[in-house]
Amino acid sequence: MEDFIYGLGLMGIAVFAVSGALAAMRRELDPFGLVVIAIVTAIGGGTIRDIILDTPVFWIQNPTSLYIAISVAIITPFWGRYLESRMTVLIWADACGLALFAVTGTEKALSLGAIPVVAVTMGLMTAAAGGMIRDILCNEIPLVLKKELYALPAIIGGSCLVILSMLDIDHRLSILLSCGLTLTIRLVAIKYSLSLPPVEKR
Repeated sequence: MEDFIYGLGLMGIAVFAVSGALAAMRRELDPFGLVVIAIVTAIGGGTIRDIILDTPVFWIQNPTSLYIAISVAIITPFWGRYLESRMTVLIWADACGLALFAVTGTEKALSLGAIPVVAVTMGLMTAAAGGMIRDILCNEIPLVLKKELYALPAIIGGSCLVILSMLDIDHRLSILLSCGLTLTIRLVAIKYSLSLPPVEKR
């Protein structure tokens, strides 16, 4: 099971690194800037999560995640430049990373003994913080603050994992179902521009 969760985490690192590299390419950053953006996108959220949970930072304890982020950042420009719409691929990659990190972040917090509400919050932070840093550094409005639902799918996915864990559903199946639910909600929100209603001024 640990290998399964670890593998999902590495997948999340890779897709978020792609989204970071594509965002840097859209801004025409130099190679160093591209690698930096890809790295902070891929590991930023998990780093903040581990610091808050007072546990060894995952990429310092095992640098494989860092190597993957760097490798993906280096190779992305060789195929990313041929994409007709980098923004579309960026959004899809970000959606996949959101789903993977929301659930694996929640799972890690639960494994460390966090209560459900804290675990879901840590899942949200794992999923959203790296993308927020990416967008701010690229002088973009963070996706989490745009119209389409972003934080809510992560919260629902993390909550789904908590509930399924309480029901003693097979852990691997619980993780897959929670990831699938998060990704589905996010992609539907993108396709149909679904958003929460604005807070009206009184």
